[in-house]
Amino acid sequence: MANSHPSQEQYILKRRVVVTGLGLITPCGHSVETTWAELMAGRSGVDYIRKFDTTKFPVRIGAEVKDFDPLKYVEKKEARKMGAFIHFAVAASDEAMSDSGLRITDDNAERIGTYISSGIGDFWAIEREHEKLLNDGPGRVSPFFIPSAIVNLAAGQVSIRFGAKGANSATATACSAGAHAIGDSFKIIQRGDADAMICGGAESAITPMSVAGFAAMRALSTRNDDPIHASRPFERDRDGFVIGEGAGIMILEELEFARARDAMIYAELVGYGMTADAFHITMPDETASGARRVMQMAMRDAGIEPEQVSYVNAHGTSTPYNDKFETYAIKQTFGEHAYKLAVSSTKSMTGHLLGAAGGIEAVFSVLAIHHNMLPPTINYVNPDPDCDLDYVPNEPREARVAYTLSNSFGFGGTNAALLFKRYEE
Repeated sequence: MANSHPSQEQYILKRRVVVTGLGLITPCGHSVETTWAELMAGRSGVDYIRKFDTTKFPVRIGAEVKDFDPLKYVEKKEARKMGAFIHFAVAASDEAMSDSGLRITDDNAERIGTYISSGIGDFWAIEREHEKLLNDGPGRVSPFFIPSAIVNLAAGQVSIRFGAKGANSATATACSAGAHAIGDSFKIIQRGDADAMICGGAESAITPMSVAGFAAMRALSTRNDDPIHASRPFERDRDGFVIGEGAGIMILEELEFARARDAMIYAELVGYGMTADAFHITMPDETASGARRVMQMAMRDAGIEPEQVSYVNAHGTSTPYNDKFETYAIKQTFGEHAYKLAVSSTKSMTGHLLGAAGGIEAVFSVLAIHHNMLPPTINYVNPDPDCDLDYVPNEPREARVAYTLSNSFGFGGTNAALLFKRYEE
C-alpha cells in the first residue's frame, strides 16, 4: 500500500503552537542569558571531571554543571528526595516559567501539562544506594532512592511544584529524549489535549559507572590533555563525544491561549518527526535513511519545502560515524540546498548532554531565531572531506533565519527532529 500523507486542508486545521518561555542549566551557565553569552563567545564548558576520582579511568574529562547549588531552588528537605537531574529540571523549569509569565490557577491547571525526559535518570542514586546495599545491607537503602532515580520524576516534581494537572509524561529514548518530549508536547497541544506544556530534557550521568561504560564502548573522546578542544564536531581529528549534564526546558502554548494573556512569543513550533534506523544498537545507519526521513517528516508536518530552511542545529556529537552520516543525511534531505545551509553543533561547547541534549538544543534553535545569531561549531581546525558543509566554524554569525531545524539521534536508532519558525501574526 502506498504511503498516505496529510492533505493541505488537514494542515490548516492544526492548532498553532508557540514558544513563550525558556530555561537552561548547562555546563556553560545556570541560565539562558549566561549560556547564550558563552556560546556567542565560543567558550567551551568542558573541563576535567571533579565529581569523582578519575585517576584509573581512560577518560578524565566532561562537561559538568559547575558550582550548582540545588538549595537555591529547592528546600533542603525536598532536595533530598530528588536526584541531580531533577534538581536541574526544576531549576530550568523555574526560569522558563518565570520567563513566560505563565500562571497556573484552578481554572487552567487541568489544561497545562509537564513532559520532561531523560536518557538515564539518576545514575548517582543507583551507584550510591547499591554501595550501601552491599556494604551495610538492605535496611540502609534510602526510602527516597526510587523517586530520586526514575526518569519520570523530573516531570512529576515539576508538575507538583507548579500545580500542573494536565498530561504528565517522560520518555527514555536515549539522546533523542529531550527532543521527543518537546515534539510530543507539541502534538498534545496541537490536537487539543492541552493548552500549554512545560517540556524538555534533563540529565546528570557523569558518574563512575556511566563514564566507565561509555569509555568501554570507545564512544568518548580521550583528549585528556586538552579538555576545551576535545569536542570537535565535523572536524577531521574528532575522536568521540564529551559527556555533559544539565537541563533544557521550554514553555509551549497554543497560540490563542498565549495571545489571550499577551505573552511574549519567541518562535513557533511547526514541525516534528520521529523515525527509527532499525539498524544497530549504537551505530548510525550508514545509508542515513532514518536521519533523512526524520528531517523530511518534520518539514512535511510543517508543510514547507526544504529550501525554506536556512539553519540546522545538528546532533553533531563529535564521533567519527555520527558526524559523517548526519552530513550525508543533510545532503540527501536538502540536495544542492545543503550547501547553502548553515549547520552547527553546539555540543562543541556544551558537550553531549544525552537525554537533555534535545532540550537545550531546541532552546538554542529558538534563540538563533530570536537573536538573529547562529551559534558556532568551535574547535573546527582541519576540515574532513566527508563533512563538507558550512558548519559555522569557530565564530557566531549574524543571520536572519525563518526556519531552524534541530536534530537529535539516539542509541537504538531512535531519531527526532523539531522545526521552529519565526513567529508571524
